[in-house]
Amino acid sequence: MLGTLCTLITALTCVSGVTVVTQKPVVAVTTGETVSIDCNLGTVTNSAARWYKQIPGGVPQYVLRFYHGNSSPTYGTGFSSPKFTSTHQSTTDYRLTIKNIEEGDSAVYHCNTWGGSVDQYVSQ
Repeated sequence: MLGTLCTLITALTCVSGVTVVTQKPVVAVTTGETVSIDCNLGTVTNSAARWYKQIPGGVPQYVLRFYHGNSSPTYGTGFSSPKFTSTHQSTTDYRLTIKNIEEGDSAVYHCNTWGGSVDQYVSQ
């Protein structure tokens, strides 16, 4: 038991300098609703939030990139406003908004930046 605890403490010490990007947990919505997903970039303050959509078993699709100094996001192929939008509350807090939810929007949405990433599942 003590050996395991020491190993865990060592592992945590090794990753203490890693940027932790955080999002809120699973979101369930119904057709036609609007959903907002928040992402905090941790200690990264001069970088854009990048959002990806991944259907389980599929590859991530680039949705958009948004930097707090820009007036609008840069979109990936097949994604556009007003369906997908992004805003920021600070240099580290970003929000992805998906309007008029459809069945095809069910996926894992990843938020990342240079330094870390997380994901959030949106189900219908």
